[in-house]
Parts: sequence; structure tokens; C-alpha cells
Amino acid sequence: MKLRNKSFCLVFLGLALSISLHSQEGTVNVSQDSDIDKLLEYKKDIKTSKVYKIQVFQSVDPDKAAREKANFLNAYSEWPVEIVWNTPNYKVWVGNFATKLEAERAGVKIKKKYMNAIIFQPKTDD
Repeated sequence: MKLRNKSFCLVFLGLALSISLHSQEGTVNVSQDSDIDKLLEYKKDIKTSKVYKIQVFQSVDPDKAAREKANFLNAYSEWPVEIVWNTPNYKVWVGNFATKLEAERAGVKIKKKYMNAIIFQPKTDD
């Protein structure tokens, strides 16, 4: 019985040594355009930046939204204004505020004429 255990151990040891001797090591080199790193940094900056907007009007009628956009620009020309269609409404959004505080300061001025204006962060498609 001892001879059988010894031979089993020798066979097992021989297999283990042969497997380790046949193992391969290698090096992988990745070559990529340097613009890829720039794009990744740019994308990271976009994802982490939060933008606040102020909604001043919404309607199912695109003509009313366009008129309200023009009225807003006549009253407040310092911020960019856009009309966004979000089923089923056309919404008039103001600004690209970097911080909520900046949006709130603008909101104080805007609410003098647009009492129902709301500050929000638009959802982004990631």
C-alpha cells in the first residue's frame, strides 16, 4: 500500500511539474491614438458637470411657446433661451447655469415676471 501511495505522489508531482514547465508568460502592448485619452477626459468632464435650467413656460401649442420665448428675450436678454419638445408639451427653458446658486439668483429676477418658473437639472442620456 505504501508503494502505491508513493507512486501516486510521484505521478502527481510529475504532472504538476510538467504543467508548470509548459506555462507561458507574455507581454501585451496596447497601442492607441492619443486622441482617445483626450476624448475620455472630455467625456468624464461632461458627465460630472451639472447644468441647471429654469423652465418658464409650457404649452401644447408650439406657436405659444415661440411667442413666450420672444417675450422672455425682450424682458431678459442675458440668458440663452430654448424651446424643448417633451411629449406632449413645448417647454421654454432658460440658461445653462453651472451651479444651483447661480440658477437661484437668476430665478429671483425671472420670478418677478414668471411666478411659476422652476429650477431643475435636465436628465442626460448616458
